[in-house]
Amino acid sequence: MPAKPIAPETLQLIDAVRNALPDSAEVEEKTMFGCHVFMVNGKMCLGVENDELLVRLPPAGHALIAEMPGVRPLSSRGLMDGYFLVGPTAYAKREQWQYWIHEALAFNPQAKASPRRKKASATEKDSIQRTSSKRRSTKPLEVSDAAETPKKHPIFDSD
Repeated sequence: MPAKPIAPETLQLIDAVRNALPDSAEVEEKTMFGCHVFMVNGKMCLGVENDELLVRLPPAGHALIAEMPGVRPLSSRGLMDGYFLVGPTAYAKREQWQYWIHEALAFNPQAKASPRRKKASATEKDSIQRTSSKRRSTKPLEVSDAAETPKKHPIFDSD
């Protein structure tokens, strides 16, 4: 069965996340559990699911974040604690957008990496390479790199 086409709004959001990531970070893009995710330095950090932004945040603020309007925990039977889906109302303004991106990138160095799985077969690797674009750099992520001048993007309400 062919893959369902991605909505233009989702593609814009993916592009906005891509543009928000510092060029100095090691970033890999993948499709996982129906989301387009951004692995930063080998750890899932950000993602996009339809019109929602997926962020991985530090445990200290989970209770407060879960109560914020437009934000909901990613529910995967307790296996994905620390991941939140942020709706458009919670990232529509540039300051809100920068908050979520900055928080996810700031937590990334402390986040635990998932255990490595067995190597994929050649057929699976081919499939992964066709469906995901990759961007890599060997320089580790610096949080200050994310604080560069924000780029204008159509996902935001008028600035």
